[in-house]
Amino acid sequence: MLSVQPITVLHFSDPGCPWAYSASPALATLRWRYGDQLDWRLILIGLTESAQQYVDRGYTPERQARGYRNFRIFGMPFATQPKSRVAATSRACRAVVAARMKDPALGDAAFRALQLMQFNTPLVLDEDGDLATGLRRVPGLDAGEIVARIDDRDVVRAYEADRALARTAEGSPTAFQGKAASTDGPVRYTAPSLVFERGDVRLEAGGFQPIEAYDVVIANIDPTLKRRPAPDNPLEALDEAPLGLVTAEVAEIMRPGNFPADPGAAEDALIEAAARGDAVRLPVGDDAVWLSARYARASDRFLRASDMAAARGVAPPAAAS
Repeated sequence: MLSVQPITVLHFSDPGCPWAYSASPALATLRWRYGDQLDWRLILIGLTESAQQYVDRGYTPERQARGYRNFRIFGMPFATQPKSRVAATSRACRAVVAARMKDPALGDAAFRALQLMQFNTPLVLDEDGDLATGLRRVPGLDAGEIVARIDDRDVVRAYEADRALARTAEGSPTAFQGKAASTDGPVRYTAPSLVFERGDVRLEAGGFQPIEAYDVVIANIDPTLKRRPAPDNPLEALDEAPLGLVTAEVAEIMRPGNFPADPGAAEDALIEAAARGDAVRLPVGDDAVWLSARYARASDRFLRASDMAAARGVAPPAAAS
């Protein structure tokens, strides 16, 4: 039982944003350090309603693939096979909203699954069959049911509420730092922006930020929270991550104090765990997702979804009109 009121974290994000995906190590570390002392609320930005918006800005599959390669510096896995076309993010966002309406934890898991799909497979975020394939990685989620609900009135209404809230950044600390955007009219929060609230206190860490920025915000809201130290063994982190963690996330969670994360040491420890049979390595992009052996069934779902994604990449459908 919590002895203090949790800090609410409004997490403004979008599954199509490589900056949001690249912030995953810092967000995983927050979850490790503070657990249920943080009450996460995912708010979908809805970066684009139609693929044409990206086309008009000069985006192409080749440009996106080259851009993804540049994001590898932050540690998350990226594949550089160009997709068949650029895609809007609205339908993926609504799929996450539909999952969130069933259970916030399922919404978070669906978001994670679609991020991995977007940046590591040929699948696209506005093709319903592709969305269903990506969502099949989530245990306890009926992917077909979720995709079928994307256009339901209640899902669209909740999504539009998210979009409206995301477009209230004018005059905010996020805008002051130059981390807001106005690509479609109102000034909006960029992905990922975290807004920490408790009572009358509201502090923002807008856009892409290092773990230190989030930690300073939390420390100023409540220095009496329990702050869990880094684990000595990566299995401690994997045991709390049913959907797995990539190497960079494990490295950041295990980071000692102010010293830089050591992905090499983390990967060595993960390899040792896999050799003992305590962990499972699932190749993703230029890296891997690591799961505790206790989540073997989840790894089976992950592999089946990955196989379907690979098959989809062999014969991509014609571009939508």
